[in-house]
Amino acid sequence: MGDHRRTPNGVLGGEVAFHHHYMHYDIMAKSITVRDVPDETGKELAARAARAGRSLQEYLRAQLIELARRPDVDDLLARVRDRKARTGSRLSTETILTHRDADRR
Repeated sequence: MGDHRRTPNGVLGGEVAFHHHYMHYDIMAKSITVRDVPDETGKELAARAARAGRSLQEYLRAQLIELARRPDVDDLLARVRDRKARTGSRLSTETILTHRDADRR
């Protein structure tokens, strides 16, 4: 096991550790430990957590939940390719940019 002394920024001796405690139906929460986090990374995460008014654990939990909600890039591209193959849909660059810019006016 690594050194478990807390550094001034709240990071556990080169590790970021947090536990997510709740139960949702039959699914138990997972505890995750990330080892060998560079000091600068730990300091930056702790600073972001402080600016958000959260503990490092709360901040990282929220970030992981948000990360898991977003599709993986490879999965997203596969879905786009599949939809494009099924529908034969094609949009010109001009059409895409027009739709993108419509909300910016």
